[in-house]
Amino acid sequence: MCSSREIAYNFYKNVIELRPEWNEIKVAADDVEISEEEYKKIKPMERIKMIMTRGKDDDETFYKLLGTKEYRKTLDAEFKNAVSNFKIAIVVDMWLTGFDVPFLDSIYIDKPIKQHNLIQTISRVNRKFEGKNKGLVVDYIGIKKQMNLALKKYSEGDKDNFEDIAESLIIVKNHLDLLAKLFHTFDSSKYFDGTNLQQLNTLNLASEYAQQTKNFETRFMGLVKRLKAAYDICAGSEQLTQSDRDYTHFYLAVRSIVFKLTKGNAPDTAQMNAKVREMIKDALQSDGIQEIFKLGEDAETEQDIFDEDYLTKIDKIKLPNTKIKLLQQLLAKVISEMKKVNKTKGVDFSKKMQALVEKYNERDQNDVLRSEVYEEMAEQLTNLIWEVHREFSAGDILGIDFEEKAFYDILKALCAKYDFNYPEVKLIKLAKAVKNLVEGQAKFPDWNKRDDIKSALKVGIILLLDEFGYPPVERDEVYSEIFEQAENFKKNQG
Repeated sequence: MCSSREIAYNFYKNVIELRPEWNEIKVAADDVEISEEEYKKIKPMERIKMIMTRGKDDDETFYKLLGTKEYRKTLDAEFKNAVSNFKIAIVVDMWLTGFDVPFLDSIYIDKPIKQHNLIQTISRVNRKFEGKNKGLVVDYIGIKKQMNLALKKYSEGDKDNFEDIAESLIIVKNHLDLLAKLFHTFDSSKYFDGTNLQQLNTLNLASEYAQQTKNFETRFMGLVKRLKAAYDICAGSEQLTQSDRDYTHFYLAVRSIVFKLTKGNAPDTAQMNAKVREMIKDALQSDGIQEIFKLGEDAETEQDIFDEDYLTKIDKIKLPNTKIKLLQQLLAKVISEMKKVNKTKGVDFSKKMQALVEKYNERDQNDVLRSEVYEEMAEQLTNLIWEVHREFSAGDILGIDFEEKAFYDILKALCAKYDFNYPEVKLIKLAKAVKNLVEGQAKFPDWNKRDDIKSALKVGIILLLDEFGYPPVERDEVYSEIFEQAENFKKNQG
């Protein structure tokens, strides 16, 4: 187990250099006797392989060695075959949880890991198997301290909310039962016995079902979070049936979708079994499910935040709660972009969005079947997105650019807030002057860490405002609010 892909690749090359015979493709190890029937079922391969996803920037050799996701599925099956030649897996993040190979007896750790992740990782070698005496953990990075901390945490009873395996099994069973009651009117059968497309669609529908009201969603998310905490502890227990595991993975997958719609991240995907993880990662085309997952990915890229095609895709999604959550995410993103330059307008739009979200969260069970409730909310969110869009060019009519309008807005808002008048023409000229002054100061490196530059900026703004006769009344609070907008503007330059 390595700390990074680069380290894993270098380690692989070093091992092959020292043991070139481990790179020879064989059906089974030389000392293993197998029948002709077994021989036909085993895939010939090298003794040592790397298990990780490949990146577009990997060099050609590395890229080819890692192979496709289908190839990784083959490696998964072969590593679990006790007579296969494939015996050594170099991993970074894969195969550490939910990967059960009872005859595995050794793990070599060269990666910092903590708490339950550490316990889960070393438990890969603690399963009973005929002929196996005990598991061996070889520590190359110094995890003893973290191991002691983990054991201490998981041995202090209720004080640290720890459940032993027996208690965790009870909690898992109880929470699966509670979740089954919560989902008693939802048909999840296609997730377990349908095609990949049907499985994805079922997850999509299940996430919509989980969001039917805010209270229902909160209860579902809390139950699955508690289920996951207990399942992490007893995942290796033989007292868990396959049905228990399958339904746990199902609820984890649904929770991840809802979490991603709400927060833009899906923290549980690493805990799922390989099948669910691959389904969600690939996000096959299924009634808009690709948009659910792609939104979080697009947030990390230079995506046009006002892409009409993207809004059209969201509009076509047939699941109302999912559509609204996606619009909320997109609106939050565009408002965040607004705040980077124009804090005043950004705060105004945030308040408008919060009012819509609160209205949406107050929906009750009677609204579930009223499509107009959701249609109205989606329309209001979409309208607000375009309202923010128009604000980016609202200064054109005044003859000022977007950045200058940010200072115009704060100056105008202060007139209203502190009840004084100031000529519009002078306000526009002052906004331009303040923007130029602040922009000039932003050229200095590390300005935000230098008190001398900050002081110079404040003095410069005070003198400039005085030159323009702003404010025409004695209000010291005006200066602090203009400084705040100036600091915000400078922080987001370059």
